[in-house]
Formats: sequence, C-alpha cells, structure tokens
Amino acid sequence: RLLQDATAAKTTPPLQWPMNDAKRALQFLRSKADEWNIDKTRIAASGVSAGACASLWMALHDDMADPQSPDPVARESTRLFCAAVKAPQTSLDPKQLREWIPNYIYGGHAFGFPGATRADSFEPFLAARDSILSDIQRYSPIELASKDDPPLFMEFPRQDKAPVAGEKQTDPTHSAVAGLMLQEKLRSFGVASELRYLNDGKTGNADMQEFLIQQLK
Repeated sequence: RLLQDATAAKTTPPLQWPMNDAKRALQFLRSKADEWNIDKTRIAASGVSAGACASLWMALHDDMADPQSPDPVARESTRLFCAAVKAPQTSLDPKQLREWIPNYIYGGHAFGFPGATRADSFEPFLAARDSILSDIQRYSPIELASKDDPPLFMEFPRQDKAPVAGEKQTDPTHSAVAGLMLQEKLRSFGVASELRYLNDGKTGNADMQEFLIQQLK
C-alpha cells in the first residue's frame, strides 16, 4: 500500500503502511523458504528512493519477528543479509535534513502534512517536528544503526559534485550527502558500507546489482 492509501484511511503516520508492508513481504518470503527453495539466511533488500529508504529501514532495524505470534508469518525474522539501494532517504528527521542539506524540502507527506508542493508540506512538518519525534525516529534508518547491521551499498547516480554536509544540493531529495552521513555513523560501529556517486573516482562495485551479486553468490 502507498502513502496515498494510508492518507485516505487517516492512518497516522501514513508511512507506517508501506514500511510495514515491506516488512511483511520479507517475512512472507521467509515463510515460503522450503516451498520455494529459498535460503532464508541469505536475503537482501533493494530499492530506489522511497523503496531504498524502506530497504535501509529493514536492514538497520532490530529483528521485528514476534516469536509468540499465532501467525506463522509474523514469527519469521526481518533481518537481512545485506542491502543495496539507489538514492535513499537515510533520515526522515526534517531538522537533521535541513542541517545536512539547507535546501531540503521533502518528506512532510509521509507524516501526514499535506501541501500543493513539497515545500508547502515540509514547513509545517518541520514546525511540528518535536511533537512527532518518536514517530520520526521509529522510521528513520539512521536512527536504527548499530554494530550488528549487515553490509550496505548506496549509490547516488545523479550526484553532480562531491557530497559535503551543509551545502545546498542540486537534487536535495536524492543527495549523496544523506548517504555520507549514514556511512559515517555506520563506520563508528564498524559496519561495512559502500558509497558511490557520479565521478567519485572510486573502484569497486559499480552499482547495486554488482554489489548484490558479490555478496550473495
């Protein structure tokens, strides 16, 4: 289900529906491991933009399995072997995002703030930030980082300059600054991550498909 489905149903915050649906899909996949001949210990997540955010949320979240549930799907683990994403939102905290990227204006709709434009929905979101901080932190990937997280790959193919926190970005919603900040936090925990962007001069995995093949083969 998408944000507009949750908004129409007056679900608060709306993003809980797509996030938890992604989690449920992962658990359902694991529940079919024997039938579908899947190695449930080697499952990765991948996505672009909002799908990338959901993939990182699952990758960094503690296990959301409910061992006592009468539902066998809900008893399955939500931990991932690795994740590879393109242009993710690594934080959903409007205050943090404005500090990283001064011209950031995205994300208000995910928490139920309507607006004709991204900027229209972002300003009331930012103003209300402290009152909904627990929800923001519950769904922000960077808030969930810890030393037991799996390897991550993040690519930002539209990044047109070296990412520097505090500088305005051409595409603030999909800026490699967000990846850089998550990578710095993961590094503090000793978690392996790879960050790629246009003309970064690096060698190694060129894109998320190559990373997934190397990790999973």
